[in-house]
Amino acid sequence: MMSDEKNQNRPDQQINVELSEEVAEGVYSNLAMIAHSNSEFVIDFIRLMPGVPKAKVKSRIIVTPDHAKRLLAALKDNIEKYEAAFGKINQSGGAPQFPISFGTPGEA
Repeated sequence: MMSDEKNQNRPDQQINVELSEEVAEGVYSNLAMIAHSNSEFVIDFIRLMPGVPKAKVKSRIIVTPDHAKRLLAALKDNIEKYEAAFGKINQSGGAPQFPISFGTPGEA
């Protein structure tokens, strides 16, 4: 019994993750905006469409600062692996060239 209790607290323990069909379809986003407080990071994933003056937040994810830092490390690791397999990712040098208006009250 004691060994089972030890295994439950191990950081390398495997986690069973369920992925529904709806979530597995994913949501396309071509812009992310990030805000933070002393206790959380808020990441809004947004879809900008050419010629459409209003962008929509498609998903909002809220994480702890500790998790945000782990996410940053995981993204860095995955980008390095991607570039090793497929070549360097060429950035266009800035934000998308769509008009951005985030629909604050009173905006048309």
